[in-house]
Amino acid sequence: MKTSEELKNTVKEKYSEIALQSKEDNAVSCCGVGSDCGVDYTIFSEDYTKLDGYNADADLSLGCGLPTEFAQINEGDTVLDLGSGAGNDCFVSRAITGENGKVIGLDFTETMINKARENADKLGFNNVEFRQGDIENMPIGGNSIDVVVSNCVLNLVPDKQKAFSETMRVLKAGGHFSVSDVVLKGELPEGLKNDAEMYAGCVSGAIQQTDYMNIIMNTGFEAVSIQKEKPVILPDEILKNYLSDDEIQQYKDGDFGIYSITVYGRKPNNCAPGSGCC
Repeated sequence: MKTSEELKNTVKEKYSEIALQSKEDNAVSCCGVGSDCGVDYTIFSEDYTKLDGYNADADLSLGCGLPTEFAQINEGDTVLDLGSGAGNDCFVSRAITGENGKVIGLDFTETMINKARENADKLGFNNVEFRQGDIENMPIGGNSIDVVVSNCVLNLVPDKQKAFSETMRVLKAGGHFSVSDVVLKGELPEGLKNDAEMYAGCVSGAIQQTDYMNIIMNTGFEAVSIQKEKPVILPDEILKNYLSDDEIQQYKDGDFGIYSITVYGRKPNNCAPGSGCC
């Protein structure tokens, strides 16, 4: 079993490589970084192209939902995108917040941060910034964010309780989050569970949906709800890299599923500095 630090290094290494490629390269390779690793990072993604603020240079097809579609962002809001990648969700959020709002992208990977800043410079935005940092220890002031979004990232964070605690800390009282993530229903086969490539490709970093929701509620968020849910189907050509033919059939016949969910939660209005819930 890898340590938290080893898992973080796995994610950083893989997404650093992906950052240097185009969306097209990611789409035609098996996992975004070559032809022999077996994980298609794009099988989770949804179509952003019709959304205001969409920028093709920032779209690496690495998400598993459209959190900004459900995030209830208002003009003038300060929005934080956790795991902002090349800036895709940040630029869509900026189209909603307008010039009077602010968007902050936080990413663990230096190469992604550099790519996102280049994209922001091309667009001439002066109210979108990108910071390098760890979601478990965000370089963001407390009680400063109206809306937090994230797209297929928190499942990659080893300490999810810490990630949601930090989300609670940075949100203003009454602020909320809308995050898309990969979760499980049923037990993941050992071949998928233990592979580092599958971890970086989202699946093995996922936890049971009930556990995921309990973490959020135990952190103190209110009005917690699933805004969207869809199954994620892993093609046979991917499964064959990790499971035998018999195991693949058992996997398909079993009471098991991989799902993309978009979840909402709100920080209580009475959650002010010194109240104990921050």
